[in-house]
Amino acid sequence: MTTPLSVVPYSELQRICSLNSSAVARTSVFANACRLNTLSMIKRAGSGHIGSCFSSMDIVSWLHLNEMGLPSDDRSDAQNDIYFSSKGHDVPALYAVMAGCGLLPFSKLSTLRQINGLPGHPDVGTQNIITNTGSLGMGVAKAKGMAFANRQRGIDARIYVLTGDGELQEGQFWESLVSAANAKIGEITVIIDHNKIQSDTWVENTSNLGDLPAKLQSFGWHVQRCDGHDLSALATALEECKSTLDQPSVIVADTIKGRGVSFFEPSAMGPDEWRYMFHSGAPSDEDYAKAAQELVANINGQLAEIGTAALSLESFETRAPAAPGPEQPQRLVAAYSEALLEIAEHDPSVVALDADLILDTGLIPFRERFPDRFIECGIAEQDMVSQAGGMALLGMLPVVHSFACFLSTRPNEQIYNNATEGTKIVYVGTLAGVVPGGPGHSHQSVRDISALGAMPDMVLVEPCCEVEVAATVSFCLETNKSSSYIRLTSIPWEVPFELPVDYRLELGKGVTIAEGSDAVLFAYGPVMLANAWHARKQLLDEHRISLKIINMPWLNRVDHAWLADAVSEFPFIFTVDNHYLVGGQGEMLACALSEIGSTRAAGVLRMGLTETPHCGTNDQVLAEHGLDAKSIAETIAKTTNKPS
Repeated sequence: MTTPLSVVPYSELQRICSLNSSAVARTSVFANACRLNTLSMIKRAGSGHIGSCFSSMDIVSWLHLNEMGLPSDDRSDAQNDIYFSSKGHDVPALYAVMAGCGLLPFSKLSTLRQINGLPGHPDVGTQNIITNTGSLGMGVAKAKGMAFANRQRGIDARIYVLTGDGELQEGQFWESLVSAANAKIGEITVIIDHNKIQSDTWVENTSNLGDLPAKLQSFGWHVQRCDGHDLSALATALEECKSTLDQPSVIVADTIKGRGVSFFEPSAMGPDEWRYMFHSGAPSDEDYAKAAQELVANINGQLAEIGTAALSLESFETRAPAAPGPEQPQRLVAAYSEALLEIAEHDPSVVALDADLILDTGLIPFRERFPDRFIECGIAEQDMVSQAGGMALLGMLPVVHSFACFLSTRPNEQIYNNATEGTKIVYVGTLAGVVPGGPGHSHQSVRDISALGAMPDMVLVEPCCEVEVAATVSFCLETNKSSSYIRLTSIPWEVPFELPVDYRLELGKGVTIAEGSDAVLFAYGPVMLANAWHARKQLLDEHRISLKIINMPWLNRVDHAWLADAVSEFPFIFTVDNHYLVGGQGEMLACALSEIGSTRAAGVLRMGLTETPHCGTNDQVLAEHGLDAKSIAETIAKTTNKPS
């Protein structure tokens, strides 16, 4: 990293908090200072959600500085108050505010998305984080549970919950409203960060919220609406909510995504732009420098108006240079996009459904080529899957897309319902597996095989390279008669092997990508197969162990005769799962081998996840879970009694 990263140090944030000015003026300066720190955190981490952090920053700052009890306060009435973000991806903003208030060690800000650092989404393992979030829609229900617990313990406290407006497309949000009103839970205040933009596009283009205050009132809630960046108006709305004792309250806070940096705001986008460009990811060097300069100028202008000294900035500690990226990476999502388009060209029954992740699922080319056959369902996975079920019943071939962590779990009942009808639907889960590790466990899909593997007649498959992606899409859409689930690694990954030139997908059968004589290892997908390949070289060089590697793309199907032949000569059998051990491919293979019962091996050693995935860089996370090449080699060497 060559770009110097500026940070407003803790001492300066404390100076801002003690300024002899109005609470509104102090909080506004503090919020902008935290915007600069958040910008630098995300730039240093290499990923994050700038737009949402910036739109919520004024709200989060006001709550922490003026409504809730802090370690330095003597306001005992607020010491038990709770705040959390239901949407979760704005957590860098929360970290910045907490660090500025003494609720989090300031030094932690340089550890965003690092192993043993600050996770990419909230986690209770972080100091003063009250609940895990990241999967949307759960916040109000969790707040109700907290309110019930407080009442049982005789604790009088307010609970503040921040939600996104795209999050309101999740059914659980609306499910949770009525009982809160029935129970007169007046201690809950929900604040909607109403910036009007979700992941893919503007909310009104996906699922227009209409008269949102009227809808919320109809559920029995006390409703306020204000400009979420007008701190005086926000303070008034909060006071109104606190004085309403027999109703839960909600504030519709109209905000601007990217607030605080002019070119981050949607008003800077072109008139024909349908995607907001700063939802996720880290800014470029140029954008970072421009944004930081603008923020510093704004802060110093505010300080000058108050009549105090300009900012004194510091720099983040230098981060070790990132490992060079792959020279010729395999891009599986792009390959999937091409393969889907090719089939859709000659099959008019193919329709693509998306859950607000059009970029990440590779569907922009499909949307442009077949706008009438593309359906943006928004952040409503259950609705999307049931729509697909209706389409399939009337002869369409729906292809359903989302992140694997959400697609396999949230609409699991709807997927099962579709499966019981015997129709054909193709489900495509991207961001599958334990990497990327930066977003944290809410987005690391390591239980989707177990969640979907028992669906009636559903075939689960994960390709390892672009060539196998094309073959997989053809199999699932054109050859297979039943439903299927395509599991895709999203990040570009170097694949050091090639499939045989005559390789053809055969249900339940794998393919050898490296010959060996001492042990055999089964894996799937580019990440695990690449690490197995590198482990094989280490085993040969350091331990004289010859490892055979089989690419086994089928996650819940295995041909017993093929498997028996594949392992017949080996005393040691290993499997590597990019998934929890429970319910993974290794479990299926071990079960099949026990049924075959005629191999030389005494058993099967399975590698995979046994605990909640860690957050960090990809290399850090793989090593932490024993899934990097070095760890795989060490496990095999130890098992075969050939340590170095």
